[in-house]
Amino acid sequence: MSSPDTAAPYGAAPAPASRKAMTLARLADMHARGEKIAMLTAYDATFAAVADGAGVDCLLVGDSLGMVCQGLDSTIGVSLDTMCHYTGSVARGLQRVQGAAWLIADLPFGSYQESREQALRSATALMQAGARMVKLEGGGWTVDTVRFMSERGIPVCAHLGLTPQTVYALGGYRVQGRDEASAARLSQDARALQDAGAAMLVLEMVPAPLARAVTAELSRCATIGIGAGRATSGQVLVMHDMLGIHLGRPPKFVRNFMAGSGGIEEALRAYVHAVKDGSFPDDDVHAW
Repeated sequence: MSSPDTAAPYGAAPAPASRKAMTLARLADMHARGEKIAMLTAYDATFAAVADGAGVDCLLVGDSLGMVCQGLDSTIGVSLDTMCHYTGSVARGLQRVQGAAWLIADLPFGSYQESREQALRSATALMQAGARMVKLEGGGWTVDTVRFMSERGIPVCAHLGLTPQTVYALGGYRVQGRDEASAARLSQDARALQDAGAAMLVLEMVPAPLARAVTAELSRCATIGIGAGRATSGQVLVMHDMLGIHLGRPPKFVRNFMAGSGGIEEALRAYVHAVKDGSFPDDDVHAW
């Protein structure tokens, strides 16, 4: 892990000037130009506004709020009503500051597995609460659902690798795609999800060579890594993790951007800068 810069932690950049609202077209342009996308989770109005002011491109209202905010053991207990509540809070925080960040919300466990029509109803509720994109977990079985929603004007972010909603089936929080067969399956699923209309794809806890290969294969779908190395199109972290606030032991690939910083906004700017210049994550400190 790199040591902090004494003048500005991890090369922190100055606060960005007023910026234009992020759109799906702008995200696609960033991906095409190779500009890294900086994403963080957010669960309330105040942190959403501060993160937006620090230049974060995308905010994710993750069902990780079940563990971070509600003290649950996993994300499985988070309801759609809860996700709508937190999504509305973050959206209002962005509205208070004329926020530019692109707002994504997780479809929680049990809100999209039954049918594509159920997924559409759940996505509609999140969009009406303020989300601009919804995220769902899973591979091949989600392809038809992604296509169904995309064709109806709902931007979709897919999620492969470690999928926390199926953590019990996976046998715990383990790196995925280690062997040749599972890596090939993940690559195939990624291509199918792109073809179905997914505009973004989170790759969680997969080996860096696999994440690099998948990113190279996808021309229209930006990959967002978490514990997947630095070759992805962007990075995401749970905000509490990157601020050094934990109920338990943080993943070893997480960096504490509060260390040596002058405050939360400075730490957030440092995170954005480190994602943009490729110095985070450190591939010598990884999940695989």
